[in-house]
Amino acid sequence: MFTHKIWRALAIVPALCLTMGVAHAGTYADTIGLFKNAGESSVFFGKSYAYAVFPTVGEGGLGIGGALGKGRVYVHEQFVGYTTMAQVSVGFQAGGKAYSQIIFLEDKRALDEFESGTFEFDAGASVVAITAAAGASAGTSGVEAGASGGMRDARTTGVYQKGMAVFTIAKGGLMYEASIAGQRFSYKPRDAA
Repeated sequence: MFTHKIWRALAIVPALCLTMGVAHAGTYADTIGLFKNAGESSVFFGKSYAYAVFPTVGEGGLGIGGALGKGRVYVHEQFVGYTTMAQVSVGFQAGGKAYSQIIFLEDKRALDEFESGTFEFDAGASVVAITAAAGASAGTSGVEAGASGGMRDARTTGVYQKGMAVFTIAKGGLMYEASIAGQRFSYKPRDAA
C-alpha cells in the first residue's frame, strides 16, 4: 500500500507544473496536427488501427518523480474514449517538464490491451522524441512554453514494439530523464462518461 500512497502524493507534482504555467495545453486537434506533420510519426496515422493522444503531460521530480496526463483514444480517426496516464519514477532526476505524447496502436489486439484499464509500459518500452521547435521562457509575466513540428523534426524512425509505437514532443521545461517505463493508463469509453 506504500506504493499507492506514493502515487497519490506525487500526482500533485505534474498538476502544479501545469497550473504554474509550464505549458499551455493545446487542443486535441492541434496536438494531432503536430504529430501528423512531424517526421516519422506522420506515417503511423495511415498504418495504425487506433491511437491515444495526450496534448499535455506534466512531469516533475526531485529524486522521486511523477507524471500525469489526460487524453483521448481514436479508432480510425473517430473519438471513442478517454484515457488518463500516471507515472511514478525513482532515480536521478530533477526539475519539471511538459510534453505532448501519442501512442499508436497497431491492431485491435493492441487496442484491447490498452483499453483493459490495467495497461502499463514495461522497462523495455521506448519512445521517439520529436525535436520540434520548442521554446520556454520565464519573465515577470510568468512562464511560457510552445512547440511546433515539421517534416524533418523526428530524430529517428519509430517502430511498433508489442503492437505500440510512442512519440513525444517537448513543450517546455527543463528536466533530465526521459522514460515511458512505468506509465499506467486507465480508459473510459466515450459513451460511459
